[in-house]
Amino acid sequence: MLHGRADELAQIDRLLAAARDGRSSAVVIRGEAGIGKSALLEHTAAAAWDMRVLRTIGTEAESELPFAGLHLLLSRAADRVGSLPDRQAQALRGALGLEPVSGPERFLVGLALLTLLAELAEERPLLCLIDDAHWLDPASADALLFAARRLNAEGVVLLFAARDAHAPPFPAPGLTELRLAGLDHTAAADLLAEHARDLPPYARDQILTEARGNPLALRELPTAQREGRILEYAFHLGTLPSHTRIQQTFADRIAALPEPTRTLLLVAAAEGTGDLTVVALAAGRLGAPVEHLDPAERKDLVHLADGRLTFRHPLIRSTAYQSAPLGQRLAAHQALSDALPCVGNIDRRAWHLAAATTEPDAYVASVLEKTAEHARARGGHAAVAAAYDRAARLSPDTHDGARRLALAARAAADAGQTRRAAELADQAAPFITDPLVRAELAQVRALDLYVRGLPKAAHTVLLDEALASAGQVPSKAAFMLFDAMGAIWSTGDAAALRDTAARIRNLMPTSEPGTRPFIEAAYGLAHLAAGEPEAGLPALRKLMGNGELLRGLRPMERACAEEWAVLTGDLDVAHKLSTTLERDCRDQGALGVLPEVLRDLARIQLFRGRHRDAHTLATETLRIAQDTAQVLYTDDARGVLAHLAAIAGEEEHCHALASQTYDRLGEPHADWAASALALLDLGLARYEDALRRREELGAAAARHSVIGLYTLPDHVEAAARLGLPGRGTEPLARFEAWANATGQAWAQAVVLRCRALLTPDEEAGPLYAHAVQLHQRSERPFERARTELLHGEWLRRSAHRSDARDPLRSALEIFERLGAAPWADRARSELRATGESRPRTAGATDLLSRLTPQELQIVRLAATGLTNRDIGAQLFLSPRTIGYHLYNAYPKLGVASRSELARLDLGTTS
Repeated sequence: MLHGRADELAQIDRLLAAARDGRSSAVVIRGEAGIGKSALLEHTAAAAWDMRVLRTIGTEAESELPFAGLHLLLSRAADRVGSLPDRQAQALRGALGLEPVSGPERFLVGLALLTLLAELAEERPLLCLIDDAHWLDPASADALLFAARRLNAEGVVLLFAARDAHAPPFPAPGLTELRLAGLDHTAAADLLAEHARDLPPYARDQILTEARGNPLALRELPTAQREGRILEYAFHLGTLPSHTRIQQTFADRIAALPEPTRTLLLVAAAEGTGDLTVVALAAGRLGAPVEHLDPAERKDLVHLADGRLTFRHPLIRSTAYQSAPLGQRLAAHQALSDALPCVGNIDRRAWHLAAATTEPDAYVASVLEKTAEHARARGGHAAVAAAYDRAARLSPDTHDGARRLALAARAAADAGQTRRAAELADQAAPFITDPLVRAELAQVRALDLYVRGLPKAAHTVLLDEALASAGQVPSKAAFMLFDAMGAIWSTGDAAALRDTAARIRNLMPTSEPGTRPFIEAAYGLAHLAAGEPEAGLPALRKLMGNGELLRGLRPMERACAEEWAVLTGDLDVAHKLSTTLERDCRDQGALGVLPEVLRDLARIQLFRGRHRDAHTLATETLRIAQDTAQVLYTDDARGVLAHLAAIAGEEEHCHALASQTYDRLGEPHADWAASALALLDLGLARYEDALRRREELGAAAARHSVIGLYTLPDHVEAAARLGLPGRGTEPLARFEAWANATGQAWAQAVVLRCRALLTPDEEAGPLYAHAVQLHQRSERPFERARTELLHGEWLRRSAHRSDARDPLRSALEIFERLGAAPWADRARSELRATGESRPRTAGATDLLSRLTPQELQIVRLAATGLTNRDIGAQLFLSPRTIGYHLYNAYPKLGVASRSELARLDLGTTS
């Protein structure tokens, strides 16, 4: 019976009931040591009598072994891995060490786990219990949290138990948390009565005071009282936290055991997995035969079942280890390292060997290096970093140590630990002579600086190292110089841009294969920043057309290069490049790179006027960027969503999204937020506010911000609407220079529209008419509708009321289709002024507006004939969740099958 936990038990019962109805959930139970987390998991296991139950526990001894926790969780379901889609099955087998693979993408393992859990739940509801989650190895934690955040309609419950303090952190953003506090006085007294009926009232009162509502303390302190130690705690330990008091009781009980028993407990605590064979072998080497466990079992410190030795509570394990003298701990690890090869576990042996080593040792360092490579093959990047880092510390040779630190830095970067990666790179760099390795370390350091919002510092690191290594690794240096120019371009620092271009020109050879396109593109960015697009765009276009060179880059480098395609103005090429890279990332399960690619696609679709697609992509960017802790792309996704809210006239939502960006970046760096608010004001006819925001954004924004460049026409229109054409002249000149250099019909059309706005009214008509013709050659519906609205307004003002109706009707139809409510209202008002009334109509395409962004993504893929499994693999969702969304989408669309979906116009774009 669990005392004082009625609310928590009711919540657990609701989760289990929902799973039986096919709904999923994931909860993190948090609280101090001994507060009852493990007991709540035990209760849940008992209550789930009709469910399949999988369990695992994090252990400190295995916290560096990749997928150790996942291996334990799936030990009874490993035979089902073969039923997964091939790439997922291969990734999960590799993670579990069932077959060799070449470094699976870490999030692909999470997707495989999600699919497996969903398939297990097809048979009966599934409960997964993860105790001591704070000690999970990072690879297991990543996979489990990835799956947990995507649970929806599978009938799965994941419960994590994690300690609040005195343990490593266990961040789990996006998951529900259940915090356990101490028991109230009544519940604490009832629990104590069960374990201390023999004690006098004054002793029970003292224990109640000492325990502070901690259930484990209420169970353990009576034993201390019986053994005569409670007064010591009262006088000396009363101000210590509960976990310290409880640990002391365990330490005293362990100290009272015979020495061989203490040795067995120490070895078991150091071993961590409870494998009795290994514990017996190791303890036997220390003169402690396994039969000496009896006293510990009688004192209820450990249990033995199914060949596994289990500590009754995690604190007993940590106390058994921490209370032993250092020399005994070292001896225990050495004995374990000697015993482990007997059962064929070389990776665990390596870590125990390292734990037993206090001075540099070439042999131990080499064994750890092999362990790192084993971890790499299984996709455990964090474990790779940890093993190489420890190997470096144990390396007698300085150069070997530096080489291993460099490998650790790259692995930490691959694991998303950019800060740790940069620290390791800094330690390694002074001792590295290989120019390629030095260059890669510079990229690691620059990445950390960039994601921390320090693009100037990132630029300096990339530039200096690239120029230093240009003569030895020219192709790598050339890319780094282009990347450095991109970093400084985003700051608008004109002097730094000029200086960078000059240094590149003086020092960088361009004769080597693969260097010239990047160097010329770097110059191109410098010309763009200087307001010389005619000199800058050709090199960027040439680079974007060099598919062979771009495909030869690593995925992250390729994403960094291809994001600049949008600056050329050729949105079709930009879209093609990004969709190809998106497909490659999804096929490879490369979720770490995917947020940047999706961000780029969302921006491109916004600029193309494909607003529904932009919303879907930005929403997915936000979800995956949050999952992968890539804050930079969460800001970028909100910027796109803020623009879409502005176009729709959703004022409160637009301001909320913009505020989140302002809060994190500060106004000077939030160009997307500022331009979205200006567009909102423009659409709502608040022209003074729109012009003020545009001018606050600054003239330089168009030279260092894609959104600043693409929204210059908003500046021109705001000025013209206020009768202040002079304040729109300079923005128009900048946009026109860029538009002419792009050669794009849509850009020329927008230039003509802007010129018409600033031209005396009687001369504007031909400019509008020509702009409308150009729009018909290039599909950008929102910009076309804006031009047609202005043309219609001009025609009506010029007393051509009947002629005005055609462009106004077209504008109204496009605005309604795009959900641009304030713009549609203006077009409707203009039509009424011509004598024609056009109520809002609901066409077939409005069906799509009933779908959520995720439902739209799913029905489009389903309409192509993909199975739920195929769709789930692409969208990183379980097949059951795909089926759930289709079930909800069908009635919204008035269909009942995939074949009917295929006959609908789902607005799919190429």
